[in-house]
Amino acid sequence: MIIEKTWTVDVFLTEGEGLTRAEAVLHCGTDRELRGAGHARRNPDDREIPAIGDEVAASRALADLARALRSTAAGDIEDVTGAHAHVHP
Repeated sequence: MIIEKTWTVDVFLTEGEGLTRAEAVLHCGTDRELRGAGHARRNPDDREIPAIGDEVAASRALADLARALRSTAAGDIEDVTGAHAHVHP
């Protein structure tokens, strides 16, 4: 049997004064949400190109979200098996 699921990720960006913050929110189709955060700071000597700050901050938020998802999976495995679990990236 094939079961299809859809998970969505929203990425929220906030910019100001050379700093971009990003929050990635995973909606898993359950009541549980997972979140990741990231930021980027522009070097004062660099030109202001907001899209680059968005990309860096979003990539860091998504990486943090991936880490949180692996940690959640490890915790779920431990709950089922009773043994320590580590999910490799």
